[in-house]
Amino acid sequence: MSAGNTFKTVMATVAMAALLGLTGCATGGNSTNGEIADPAESVNRGIFKFNDAVDSVTLKPIAQGYRAAVPKPVRTSVRNFLRNLESPVIVANQALQGDVEGTAASTMRALINTTIGIGGLFDVAAEAGIPHEDEDFGQTLAVWGLDHGAYVVLPIIGPSSVRDATGLAVDTIADPVNIWLDNTGHEDLIVARIAARAIDMREEYLDLTTDLKKNSVDYYAAMRSTYVQYRAAAVSDQSSNGATVDIPEY
Repeated sequence: MSAGNTFKTVMATVAMAALLGLTGCATGGNSTNGEIADPAESVNRGIFKFNDAVDSVTLKPIAQGYRAAVPKPVRTSVRNFLRNLESPVIVANQALQGDVEGTAASTMRALINTTIGIGGLFDVAAEAGIPHEDEDFGQTLAVWGLDHGAYVVLPIIGPSSVRDATGLAVDTIADPVNIWLDNTGHEDLIVARIAARAIDMREEYLDLTTDLKKNSVDYYAAMRSTYVQYRAAAVSDQSSNGATVDIPEY
């Protein structure tokens, strides 16, 4: 099976599982103050333990090696480039959320960074006062009034919820960049893009996740609480201020 077919199969499976689970949102319970319904906790803990083991022997060492071998300015340019590729999805979600100002700002960011920023390698827009803002379909569903539903830990990807897993699947499948790569026979670049983003995010959060694991009596519960707080802040367009820790979704 080719890399492209493998990608399609995996994402179709995630999408189907998430969309089927969406019906549980109404009965999954509300999430407040870092709390969320976790009816499948025993299963989630098992997946969480598996993810942590895989991370310890693969992604974390790769991220550490990437940090040690690649100068920070180069890593920053890679991050800028990968974020710029996400611009169509960000703009679309802001539009769906009715955020006119945010839609205009993110559109302007994409235009500036793609041109003056040489394909997004340099975040010229941020220097001009237009900072990067993540928006995804999980946040859009939240703005539309859907609660998290049940908490889930996705294999390899990590902490999520029924709502956010659905959003992840929709964003990935509907991403214009992915669609273009797929239609032009470059499915392998989709996989490469996902891998690059995973390594980039893992490097970005190396210190934060290490501290959270070191200082938590129950790492699983701490990650779950932190994830919910982080997503609540993201939906409210708030910045993490130390009360929460950004948790990467690989």
